[in-house]
Amino acid sequence: MTDPQNWHAPTGDANDRPRYGEYAPPPASGAPQAWGPPPAWTPPPRPGLLPLRPLGFGSLLWAPFQVLRRNPKATFGSALLVQGAILLVTLLIVGPVTLLALGRVDSAPLADRDAVEAGANLTIVLSAIVPILLSVIASALLQGIIVVEVSRAMLGQKLRLGQLWRVAGRRLWPLALWAAILSGALIAGLAIVAGVVVVCVLLGGAGVVFGIIFGILGGLGILALSAWLTTKTSLVPSLIVLERLGIWASIARSWSLTRGYFWRTLGVQFLVALIVNIVSQIVSTPLSLLGGVAISLINPTGAIDSWIPVIVIYVLTIIVSLVLGAVAAVVQSGTTALIYIDLRMRKEGLDLDLQRFVESAPGSATDDPYLIPAGRMPAAPQS
Repeated sequence: MTDPQNWHAPTGDANDRPRYGEYAPPPASGAPQAWGPPPAWTPPPRPGLLPLRPLGFGSLLWAPFQVLRRNPKATFGSALLVQGAILLVTLLIVGPVTLLALGRVDSAPLADRDAVEAGANLTIVLSAIVPILLSVIASALLQGIIVVEVSRAMLGQKLRLGQLWRVAGRRLWPLALWAAILSGALIAGLAIVAGVVVVCVLLGGAGVVFGIIFGILGGLGILALSAWLTTKTSLVPSLIVLERLGIWASIARSWSLTRGYFWRTLGVQFLVALIVNIVSQIVSTPLSLLGGVAISLINPTGAIDSWIPVIVIYVLTIIVSLVLGAVAAVVQSGTTALIYIDLRMRKEGLDLDLQRFVESAPGSATDDPYLIPAGRMPAAPQS
């Protein structure tokens, strides 16, 4: 047994001995082998929004709200500008046209009123085309802005509003075309179902029953088909912006990335949309219900012109709707961008590319970790 009084500290420089969490150097030839402690676990780096590792289900649910809080001026500000511009154009175009059309109907002779009313309705519908087109373009731009913000936030970068708009604006037209394709497909499906129902009802008799049944089943079918196609192609905007692919290449790649993760992708998007909708209803429903009560309290005797309280309540409702719509747009667009990054981490090791980018010196050859070199581009999905 070793005498404690004769014990001496081991010789040699302390820097030569392994630190905790490191393997000891190999022993010299003939020397007894010494085993050190195992390497210490190192958590994945977190330079920005989330740790650079595949994301859990819970992270995908709360992280979109972090996107809104992390850079509110650029994200919420962009969404508010887009929503406000759409509303303003709608009021400036559809509002005056509607007033003129209804005025013509009121002043038309009784014999011509039906024809004038039909023409007025057609004019109002045509005037809404411009705001609808603007809405498609603006919504596509906003989606691209949020995709850029999420991708930079993962790297710890914080772009200003103007920078986000410039980067997303370079891919505006492919984004807008994709949004138009989605909207057109949905409208075409609904038009087909509605047309069949109208024809069956006009035939009368058993056609009415068939039309009702077809309308119910057709509506449910369109709902299921829309959920499936929307989920499978939900990554297209992220691919258009971050990988700079065309529309059809983005569709094929989104189809491939979501393979094996369909229900997870659908579940995250559905739950986030449900949370946003519940919060919106909690805020907007009391305002709508209390509108009439507020008018009675403000003007109990009718001394004030009746239209003044109505306008006040209507303006407040519009403001609340704009705010809620801006929040919903940021959160839902952020959700799809985070799902895209998570799937690439799981399937292609994007987390390692992001870590290398963060650790590399500025100005190095690693310009954009989200771009895939030509030699590493995955093969097209097999049918």
